[in-house]
Amino acid sequence: MTTPGEGSNPGERTDPSAVEPPPDDDATPARLLGSSSAPAMSAATAPSAAPAVPPTRLGASTFTIEGRTAPALFVVGWLATLLGFGIVLVGVLSSGGGAGLALVVVGLLLLSVGLIAAAGSQGIERRARGMAGYAGPSPLLVFAATIPVSIVAVIAIGIPLDLAGVALDGPFGALLSVVVQALVYVALIRLLVVDAGALDWRAMGVRVLDRVAFGELLGGALWAIPVIVATIPVSALLLDVFPVTPESPLPPTGEAVGFALSLLAGALVAPFGEEILFRAFATTAWVRGVGVRQGVLRAALVFAFAHVLTISGSSAGDAFGLAVVGFGTRVPIALALGWLFVRRGTVWASFGLHAAFNAVLLIIAEAYRPI
Repeated sequence: MTTPGEGSNPGERTDPSAVEPPPDDDATPARLLGSSSAPAMSAATAPSAAPAVPPTRLGASTFTIEGRTAPALFVVGWLATLLGFGIVLVGVLSSGGGAGLALVVVGLLLLSVGLIAAAGSQGIERRARGMAGYAGPSPLLVFAATIPVSIVAVIAIGIPLDLAGVALDGPFGALLSVVVQALVYVALIRLLVVDAGALDWRAMGVRVLDRVAFGELLGGALWAIPVIVATIPVSALLLDVFPVTPESPLPPTGEAVGFALSLLAGALVAPFGEEILFRAFATTAWVRGVGVRQGVLRAALVFAFAHVLTISGSSAGDAFGLAVVGFGTRVPIALALGWLFVRRGTVWASFGLHAAFNAVLLIIAEAYRPI
């Protein structure tokens, strides 16, 4: 018997597979993966492989319809929003009368369509990009859409009632306004967030008002007095800097029926709608996107800002002072509502605080109204 290489015929070919190759101390990733043609290369000189970068969708960060999942919705959103805003501005700056009011209403309708389309388009694009946490329309965009929709809805309901001789400048008008606003909040969140699959009601802390939820509501209400006490020094400091006289959106009525309507509007309907929008939706969305602290803070600032949008004064300085005082005095309760909502995980806790807070202030204002 001969060993390999001994007594072999020089003319015979040796099977390469029968010969074990010498060990290679500098085996490269290519050889380890089975490539026999890659040259030997030391780890120090081997180039690092560049990570694969997914192709960027133009529509994700560029003002273009290319690469967008719903380009038509994007175009409608922008065009209707710009056109509607322009028509509203023309109507407001016009001499007034029926023509000016008609322009404002048409502009608000277009603005409503544009902002809803823009919010829908944004939600579709975010889901297509696979955003983590929350992949729906921005709470700011949804809130912006609620403004013209609410105004149009109030006008559509108010005109027939006014023609029928129903007084809309008192407590009943205020109640009607907040009822419409709350319905608009719920409807747009359902359309743009829930039906789109971005969040469901349970994820937003909205559950059936059962015994457990009622307990959360009462527990939240217990925080009303401490929050009012914490708000007093903030209010005093701001009023010392800005010597203005804030007016309540629901002033004392001096009669039982009027006070009951104001209490229903300010302590039940308005807090419910606002908690659905600013806590259940906005706080949940922002907490999922940017974390608890920033999420609660953002929702609180937007909540406070929403309450000074319609403030006016006898002069520009007076209006500015009223806006600053109104904004600043609402920040403590807004932060408390957000903290309680996140801590308890249910909208009923923050609703309990909100309802009790408003009720106490309305009762105090009615009890100490000037005679």
